[in-house]
Amino acid sequence: MARVCELTGKKRMVGNNVSHSLNRTKRKFNTNLIKKRFYIPEDDKWITLKITTSALKTINKIGIKAALKDAKIKGFLK
Repeated sequence: MARVCELTGKKRMVGNNVSHSLNRTKRKFNTNLIKKRFYIPEDDKWITLKITTSALKTINKIGIKAALKDAKIKGFLK
């Protein structure tokens, strides 16, 4: 599962390049992914996730434990 956020499920979008003469050709908008390690003190372990930078902002706001719980409910994590 390449180029997909493991917490939010975001993946590549498809759109158009539009020239000055309004010719349209297909293009892809890739996600802004990073590989990041997180420490979970309750379980006393480290996990590595491939997440988008917007998911990282969410983790900073609500915490890793709440973000993992939300991802499991939505079905992105096992």
